[in-house]
Amino acid sequence: MQGMELQAGAKLLLLLLLLWVIYCGHAQIIRKIARYASIVEVTNGGTWGDWAWPEMCPDGYFASGFSIKVEPPQGIPGDDTALNGIRLHCTRGNAEQNTHVVESQSGSWGSWSEPLWCPGSHYLMAFSLRVEPFSFPGDNTAVNNVRFRCSDGVELEGPGLNWGDYGDWSNSCAKGVCGLQTKIQKPRGLRDDTALNDVRVFCCNS
Repeated sequence: MQGMELQAGAKLLLLLLLLWVIYCGHAQIIRKIARYASIVEVTNGGTWGDWAWPEMCPDGYFASGFSIKVEPPQGIPGDDTALNGIRLHCTRGNAEQNTHVVESQSGSWGSWSEPLWCPGSHYLMAFSLRVEPFSFPGDNTAVNNVRFRCSDGVELEGPGLNWGDYGDWSNSCAKGVCGLQTKIQKPRGLRDDTALNDVRVFCCNS
């Protein structure tokens, strides 16, 4: 039942995106979104922040690797945010040639890791988030790490932090990942920051 609800929600999101694009008159983006077959999500994302606009691989490209933006532990009395962003590294099947990097909105803290790649010409297919549950009082961090599963079954885990637990894997793309959308909490000054809270992944068939 939960899987059916996620699938219905993904279809509704895709429809809303198309309507928004039509309203804005961005014909080029309409052509891009038309190639996306589905959207996959996880059930344990954080609750804070707003969804940014999706960023997609170029036509004919799929994500073969990813990198993450991580803020290291800040100690006491610092404010930890852990995972701040995710980049997809899109290729035509060769990680050393024709690479195109896409990034939805990211948080303000941390630095980018080196990319992790699927073996050979395989693509990213599914993902899972490591999320720290809400605590009060406490220093909340929301998403701490991400792992992706490749089309050959290899699992890649980012060099993120260890607070929280991994949730269930998302559904798998039929062919491969080709875009992402992030949910980011904006900086809150002296109040607790969490940065990245949730992720959606777009799937393409061509």
